[in-house]
Amino acid sequence: MTIAYFCIIVACLLPVVCAGIAKSRGFGRSRREGGFDNHDPRAWMASLSGWQARANAAQANSFEALPLFIAGVLVAHQLQAPQGWVDGLALGFIAARVAYIAVYLADYAALRSLIWFVGVLCSVALFFSGR
Repeated sequence: MTIAYFCIIVACLLPVVCAGIAKSRGFGRSRREGGFDNHDPRAWMASLSGWQARANAAQANSFEALPLFIAGVLVAHQLQAPQGWVDGLALGFIAARVAYIAVYLADYAALRSLIWFVGVLCSVALFFSGR
């Protein structure tokens, strides 16, 4: 398995990490005490505020970023792009997504948008990395 393929797995797990962060303050508390409500999780998540709401938004955006990235890695491999280049772009995407989540949680909106754009560029560049 290439590093880029491994990055697909990591990228698919990032939304799960974001969801865990968003839900973390609700674990171990009953629903009556405002704890996580597994009977109606979407409504509970919609009621979040602050960094928890931003973690939930980062989860949604992480899911939205997946198709372009996965397709980019697959196309790059199909076009037999130089593996080092493909792996580098995939790692760049993962680094951008991790940074994106961190700055989203910290509420740095302008920096978040810039980092988001870097991730998109990495995904798009994968389509043009072929020989």
